[in-house]
Amino acid sequence: MNIEWAGDLPNAQQLVRVSIRLLIAMAAGAVIGAQREATGKAAGFRTHVLVALGSAIFVLAGFEYGFGNDPMSRIIQGLITGMGFIGGGAILKLAQDRQIKGLTTAGSIWATAAVGVAAGLGQLAVVLVATVLTWVVLAVFAKWEKKLKPAKAGHEEAE
Repeated sequence: MNIEWAGDLPNAQQLVRVSIRLLIAMAAGAVIGAQREATGKAAGFRTHVLVALGSAIFVLAGFEYGFGNDPMSRIIQGLITGMGFIGGGAILKLAQDRQIKGLTTAGSIWATAAVGVAAGLGQLAVVLVATVLTWVVLAVFAKWEKKLKPAKAGHEEAE
């Protein structure tokens, strides 16, 4: 049995490229996850780091193996679907309160996976802008949203 291990060892340039892309994915996931952790959400820091890292790994593995556009497209499609499934698990319908909770968490998981895909593809400008915009939606828009919501019945402030 002859196993060719040396053919799979990366050269220095390949190792640096892969490492940088994975570290960038982790950093982007950390920025998004830190915001979720700071607000006490169940899917927090480590979850978002792992989602970004895992997405980048799948893309990089296909890329490094030499997959063309069609197989890479299928990898990305699978990630989009899979993250939708994971995000769906974060959504709860509270029948007694007639509320749905977890939609933003599901969206943040999905967006983090997209950022990881961009990192895996080496689209660093996309990673940077998308990470900043995702953080703005989660942190800044949350404050605006609270100001826009009407007070709950029975809890209105006197005018």
